[in-house]
Amino acid sequence: MLRWLWVSGVVVVLDQVTKFLALAWLAPHVPVPVIPMLNLTLTFNRGAAFGFLSGAPGWQNAIFILIALAAAGVILQMLRGLSRVEIWLAVALTLILGGAIGNLIDRLILGQVVDFVDVYFGSWHFWTFNVADSAISIGAAVLIADALFRRRTS
Repeated sequence: MLRWLWVSGVVVVLDQVTKFLALAWLAPHVPVPVIPMLNLTLTFNRGAAFGFLSGAPGWQNAIFILIALAAAGVILQMLRGLSRVEIWLAVALTLILGGAIGNLIDRLILGQVVDFVDVYFGSWHFWTFNVADSAISIGAAVLIADALFRRRTS
């Protein structure tokens, strides 16, 4: 099922292009309204998902780089072991892989992850995220749906 790696490639390209544009066009922490409940706001995250460990003094970047590399290796091994009928599982894993690589590139080059999508409701703001984060979240949702609803064969 390595033939599905193109999905990861598309995620990485979209992620890096949108981050490049965000860095070029947006000023840090200055919201640009797009539609109601959606701003583009350039932020940087030294931590993991939802800002976990973002306040740590810097050691966390190396840990998250190692975790991303390990996850990529595990995902590639899992993809190699899939049968041709496990398409949704392959898509889910390649979405997660692409997202992990997109954020890994940021960590390796910038030492932090570029985020710019700001979803809000009233004064409540969801965590700012990017294309890679979206791919990881969608991939995780597909993994869960696949685990819950896939027909099992005996």
